[in-house]
Amino acid sequence: MRSMSASPLRVSIHGGHSGQFCGHAEDTLEDIVKAYIAQGYSWVGLTEHMTPDRVEHGYPEEAEAGLGAKDQHTRFTEYIATARQLQEKYASEITLFVGFETEAFEGYQLWLQHLLDTLKPDYIVGSLHHVQDMLIDSTPADYRKAADVFGGMDALYAAYFDRQYGLITTFAPTVIGHFDLIRIFDPDYRKRLVKPDIWSLIQRNLEAIKERGLIMDLNLRALLKGHQEPYISRPILEEARKMGIAVVPGDDSHGVKNVGQFWEEALQVLSDAGFDLTWKLPVQYTII
Repeated sequence: MRSMSASPLRVSIHGGHSGQFCGHAEDTLEDIVKAYIAQGYSWVGLTEHMTPDRVEHGYPEEAEAGLGAKDQHTRFTEYIATARQLQEKYASEITLFVGFETEAFEGYQLWLQHLLDTLKPDYIVGSLHHVQDMLIDSTPADYRKAADVFGGMDALYAAYFDRQYGLITTFAPTVIGHFDLIRIFDPDYRKRLVKPDIWSLIQRNLEAIKERGLIMDLNLRALLKGHQEPYISRPILEEARKMGIAVVPGDDSHGVKNVGQFWEEALQVLSDAGFDLTWKLPVQYTII
């Protein structure tokens, strides 16, 4: 068990989704930054969801609000500008990194490269929420539909990890977000993840992460959704430690009330898996 006398820096490598710039989040970005400051965070990566190239590749909340692709892109550029302003405004109180979280819908590569070239984030979190344009983390019904399309759960897992591998090898995102999100609505995920055919894909992806010196986020939003462990699940987390891959907590906050949730649980999980609770920075930066 971890000694509670230890005091690792309080950080989040994946956070800062706000209702100001995301339809399924709450509160303003500045209020969220203030919440991080109030809780004594040393540094935080603001990583809003990237804007889609067309409405069909976005989230249902945006479509229901009548936001077209152009509207969402305008809002996203406003997010980057606002985050840069907050980065400067609160520089004496907290180190903020301005980034965004990827999507990997069909044909995402050219659009993602365009966003990287024009918006120049400090870093990106490489995440998947879709498999072949099917949203997998919205509802159990959507999840089951995707599994049916692929011909079963094992095939859905394989498609997810294959798409993730393409994201890793093409863009080398500084951070890999919620590595095993594919387990989200699968009650048998612990058995499925270690099936030889699936485990071999996981090991392949971890090797690609290691070779590129990337970071994995220990994503705490899984606990908010009622899971017993964060994304990354324990067998994968232990494999990452053996490989020497850096893992850093990410609260994946979607509002003020999520800021800092499950911090102690994150430290315990990482300590139990053998990590030393020192955090690799996503970019070269001097923390004041």
